[in-house]
Amino acid sequence: MLMARNSRSVLPGFGLSFGITLFWLSAIVLVPLSAVFAKSVTGGWDEFVAAALSDRALAAYRLSFGAALLAAAINCVFGLIVAWVLVRYDFPGKRLFGAAVDLPFALPTAVAGIALTALYADTGLLGAPLAAWGLPVAYQPAGVVMALTFIGLPFVVRTLEPVLAEVSQEAEEAAMTLGATRLQTMARVIFPTLVPALATGFALAFARGAGEYGSVIFIAGNMPFRSEIAPLLIVTQLEEYDFAGAASIAVVMLLVSLAMLLVLNLLQHWQRRRLG
Repeated sequence: MLMARNSRSVLPGFGLSFGITLFWLSAIVLVPLSAVFAKSVTGGWDEFVAAALSDRALAAYRLSFGAALLAAAINCVFGLIVAWVLVRYDFPGKRLFGAAVDLPFALPTAVAGIALTALYADTGLLGAPLAAWGLPVAYQPAGVVMALTFIGLPFVVRTLEPVLAEVSQEAEEAAMTLGATRLQTMARVIFPTLVPALATGFALAFARGAGEYGSVIFIAGNMPFRSEIAPLLIVTQLEEYDFAGAASIAVVMLLVSLAMLLVLNLLQHWQRRRLG
């Protein structure tokens, strides 16, 4: 009796906990997504294909997913550097610097879009010299990548920070004592332990970027077949009362995002098993 009492959990038993989990997951995630799937086929399969795979929709997919992938890759490189500096070094203004990393979390996306547009427009502080060099950013696909890089950076940095903090500096010192260079130490000792966290940060940044709307529409220019993102096309379809067409495009985005996240999670699981 004493052992049974000590083994009790503070939370409800598995049956009740699992039931609550299924109910909440269904109400918040599964039911709304199922409604989107059901709405997308109300006009029949032919209308679904016509809306989801139109030339305009395909161009929007290429920009949304391509820009999200590129922005996530950029954030993996510079996010690793930022996380390394925040974890390994002490310097004046470190707390302020760390708080600045979280600004994209707290800043309304519309405010971010307006600020980026003002900065990178042809008359902006950075946009003017870039345009003079033949590298315009605002109202171009490059503006979409810039906006997605801005909003995706915190996902990579905050995912890497706790992992970097747990990496033993003794292992680094041992590797250097055995004759390893800094580059070899980074490649063979530190980086393998960061791969799962880096993949997680990449997946989070990609997922956020693929569905981003508010910070992009101001700087993208929203030109069909050039700088129109898929979320904007969904809003356009809704404004035209084409609910089935909007749902069809949303379903394609959902499936691609889920497939991408599944692949990254499988790679992350494989990496953990290999390291384990």
